[in-house]
Amino acid sequence: MSETINKRDDVEILADADPGEGLPGRVFLPGYSRTMGPQTHLFEERERLQSLTWENFDVKQLSPTIGAELIGLDLSKELPEPVITEIQQALWEYKVIFFRNQEISSEQQIHFAQRFGELEIHPFLPPNSETPELVRFEKNANAAGYENQWHHDVTWRETPSRGAILRAIEIPPIGGDTLFVDVNAAYEGLTQETKDEIDSLFAIHDFLRAFGRQVPKEKLAEMRELYPQVEHPVVINHFQTGKPLLYVNRIFVSGIVGYNEKEGFELIDALCREFEVLEYSCRFKWEQNSIAFWDNQAVQHYATSDYSPHKRIMERASIKGLRPHRIR
Repeated sequence: MSETINKRDDVEILADADPGEGLPGRVFLPGYSRTMGPQTHLFEERERLQSLTWENFDVKQLSPTIGAELIGLDLSKELPEPVITEIQQALWEYKVIFFRNQEISSEQQIHFAQRFGELEIHPFLPPNSETPELVRFEKNANAAGYENQWHHDVTWRETPSRGAILRAIEIPPIGGDTLFVDVNAAYEGLTQETKDEIDSLFAIHDFLRAFGRQVPKEKLAEMRELYPQVEHPVVINHFQTGKPLLYVNRIFVSGIVGYNEKEGFELIDALCREFEVLEYSCRFKWEQNSIAFWDNQAVQHYATSDYSPHKRIMERASIKGLRPHRIR
């Protein structure tokens, strides 16, 4: 916990629990929940990632703990299994990885995604007409983007997707970036008091919050039977690395088990504000034929909606996952 070491009328200077290499304390502005200063809890992970070496590609790291471009791969080719294994390891390390200049077809995208697991079909979003394994996001003057809120994909499923591979087919002349946030960094940045409060809590996830308006009334009961509300821990452990991850979002979470509606939404909103700490995130500027591959447990994403009336066409393959769990 931080300790006040100096106070003036307008600011308080806080001593960080572990300020590191002579770094100054963090600055607290009274009346606000944010502090300013070095995010020292990121530094160990930053140094660890910078020390990694790879055999089959070069890496350009995009931020201290999240995001890397993998350079020197051609995804149109049949990649050997050791290369696929190393790509998977890079995904676990960097949480989201990017590939530039990949002129591949929808079928090749599906084949590449299937190297990492069985694919799932989204019940609400429109597919590519010829390849139902791909969700097609086609935005233009008549269809604006509504993905500009931090979220994990499909957390309303009992077993949300493990990862997703998104390909840029047509991009606007400016805008349309996607941001990704490291939800382990967000968790580790919480106070110990908050960690203790949320450690045993469960959140209620519900497809109706985002997709209810898209379901015809006559099909609503059927879809509710197929996809009932589901409870996931507010804090989960990554299925591979074991790291604790903050697992709530405003799009799909409708409440907290044991909290009344007002208290639940206040807690959800407070936790989701942690994703707004910019040091926890990276921003990807799309080019035609760029590909993003993200770990759907380790990151949340946010697609900017700043390009209308221009076109933005993307296709996404999603990999089936496991039920989120918490190790205590």
